[in-house]
Amino acid sequence: QVTLVESGGGLVQAGGSLRLSCAASGGTFTNYAMGWFRQAPAKEREFVSAISWNGLRTYFADSVKGRFTIDRDNAKNTMYLQMNSLKPEDTGVYYCAAGFNIDIVDSAYPYWGQGTQVTISS
Repeated sequence: QVTLVESGGGLVQAGGSLRLSCAASGGTFTNYAMGWFRQAPAKEREFVSAISWNGLRTYFADSVKGRFTIDRDNAKNTMYLQMNSLKPEDTGVYYCAAGFNIDIVDSAYPYWGQGTQVTISS
């Protein structure tokens, strides 16, 4: 079973950037597709981005296309989410997740981190 730990969240002004990391341990990292999801206050968790085990396929929510990029370093068992041109509506808790197939639905990911808070001020 893989354990996931997110880091890199924080408070930034609109227009700024953040880079989130998700470190995996306890499993074979290349067995898993990885995803990022977020949950804003009083809203349901939503898909942000996902990457296949080898990095060759990536998916993005329409709301973040052109602003966010996703990548992974399989040698370091780590996935990243580079977030640029941040908006107040990007505020939320960001979770990384691991699953056996790349997907945009959270039910496809059995393993989850604890989340990292991202707050964008206007």
